[in-house]
Amino acid sequence: MSWTCPNCDRELPWKEYRHYCARVSLDSLFEERSTELVLAFDKILAEVADWPKVLVGVTPNCIVFTRRVGFLILRPMKKELDLKFYSAIAHPEKPVLKSVASGKKFENHIRISSADDVKPSLFVYIRESYDLQ
Repeated sequence: MSWTCPNCDRELPWKEYRHYCARVSLDSLFEERSTELVLAFDKILAEVADWPKVLVGVTPNCIVFTRRVGFLILRPMKKELDLKFYSAIAHPEKPVLKSVASGKKFENHIRISSADDVKPSLFVYIRESYDLQ
């Protein structure tokens, strides 16, 4: 059961969920970014936001996708989107740039620069992170 913070209007997994409590416009994260980066984000958003119980929040630096906890963090950079997701095992293979232990899970990073980089294989990684939650 989700809860909406009365201060920032973010929809959160539960009432005491720790979050950045300020209103941040999604558009502000993509100012001065390429149209290709926006299209790449839109493709990811269109797929993942439809999964059951997914909430999408915006902070000053990133977009956070949560179920019970965060499972995907997208950080718009100048020319790329940094995708951080979690897994039960390390992913040393490409397109994963970095896979490091974080508690009982692994934190992984992939960078994409265009909508062409958003392939079905990318959603396999994201779904694995979603299913861990």
